[in-house]
Amino acid sequence: MPTTTPTTKEAYLKEIDSVIENGRYKADWASLSGHKTPDWYYRGKFGIFIHWGVYSVPAFGNEWYPRSMYDKNSREFRHHRETYGDQKDFGYKDFIPMFKAEKFDPDAWAALFYESGARFVTPVCEHHDGYAMYDTAFNRWNAKKTGPCRDVIGELKAACEKRGLTFCASTHRAEHYFFMNMGRTFDSDVNDPAYADLYGPAVYCPEFDSRALHITTADTYATGASEDWLEDWLVRTSELIDKFRPRILYFDWWIHNHTFKPYLKKICAYYYNRAEEWGAEVTVNYKHEAFPPTVATFDVERGALTGISPVPWQTDTAIGKESWGYRKDNTYKSGRQIICDLVDIVSKNGMLLLNVGPRADGTITDEETAVLKDVGAWLKKNGDGIYGTTVWRRFGEGGVNNEAGFFKDGDEKQFTARDFRFTYKNGAIYAFQMRPDGRDAVIASLRKRVPHDWIVRRVTLLGTGEPLAFDRTEAALTVHAGGRICGDEPVCFKIEID
Repeated sequence: MPTTTPTTKEAYLKEIDSVIENGRYKADWASLSGHKTPDWYYRGKFGIFIHWGVYSVPAFGNEWYPRSMYDKNSREFRHHRETYGDQKDFGYKDFIPMFKAEKFDPDAWAALFYESGARFVTPVCEHHDGYAMYDTAFNRWNAKKTGPCRDVIGELKAACEKRGLTFCASTHRAEHYFFMNMGRTFDSDVNDPAYADLYGPAVYCPEFDSRALHITTADTYATGASEDWLEDWLVRTSELIDKFRPRILYFDWWIHNHTFKPYLKKICAYYYNRAEEWGAEVTVNYKHEAFPPTVATFDVERGALTGISPVPWQTDTAIGKESWGYRKDNTYKSGRQIICDLVDIVSKNGMLLLNVGPRADGTITDEETAVLKDVGAWLKKNGDGIYGTTVWRRFGEGGVNNEAGFFKDGDEKQFTARDFRFTYKNGAIYAFQMRPDGRDAVIASLRKRVPHDWIVRRVTLLGTGEPLAFDRTEAALTVHAGGRICGDEPVCFKIEID
């Protein structure tokens, strides 16, 4: 690996080809298939996602404000005119000097993430707006040279690694090809050549119209990106890999478009070969059908699965309900909801990536801080049933389950004392009662099976280690809670077997 990364597009493209030519992984699915999910990732189960950028300055709508503020049909457009003026005179670029991050303390962030019980951290290094949160040779619109005038990602990586948190990275640049294109429909600063490198090609066509484009319905076969853009995307992503050596490379949705397929093979081969040079276990996160199975790790945005997946997968979701990035009037999920989601996801062979959206000054909201501390306190008691576990022969029992698909986790699931989720590790089944009510826990899935069966040796309550009396019949395993175990959050029974 070179001691310095190339600083021109042409030189980087040659470097990418050289690494692939000389490495074990080639730019084809046959070579890339069968890539192992990293052990550290599968054991860790829980990580932090961070959406933070210039869009936290207007703090209105959501992190798509830079697109919506140019869409004449949106409330963001009207808000922008009323608050800041005409988009020709005050465009998205004018928020950059206001993005000062004057209270950003990466060590404080890392301490909070560590307290939450997270094992890895994934900041969005560049969102659809095209503003890089790190020092880069390929984008003058970055946090080191403008706005905060700090290498935010570099500082955060150093702080996280001091805490033993695994550093990962997300890039959403692919969508920037068209993201600001509604500014093409009227006289706005998107059309000013002086800012073409910030606003991107802003390609406007029917497939990229605001009324047609949606994360869950965008057509794989619709109009795609140009070759020049795709090569530029490949180079910028490779620079991110080489600068920060992330252990997960997270991609958002538009990379499933057909024009990206050859470049996805290249970036994956480049990344996996680089990781072999580092001696590191890595993976890619993807949505929809961007990658074939076993090449990378599938991600479900704001959703989950209804059963056990044969391969590890991930949910990414946010504490904030209305926006991934900070907005002034956001509402927030409870710690209980996040804990229940974590248990449900892990019981189905998944991992959870939980998002926070800091303010423009670099502070994390009180609501998100409280949730992270709630999760951390719960994991201190019950983490033995989460970390390092695998699935049992069924994920759970009871009448409450998810609805499959993306964007399905807004409402809290109404678990009862009859709902359980299961994990397994080292000769023990971990049975999570999702809403204990103080009565005996009756678990039908753990009933006695004759003549061939395992034997329940002992049942203890996680967090206290207290042995619990139990009866096991051909109808159920009954754990005698004795009227003492109740509350809003799940409790976990460690059931040791022979």
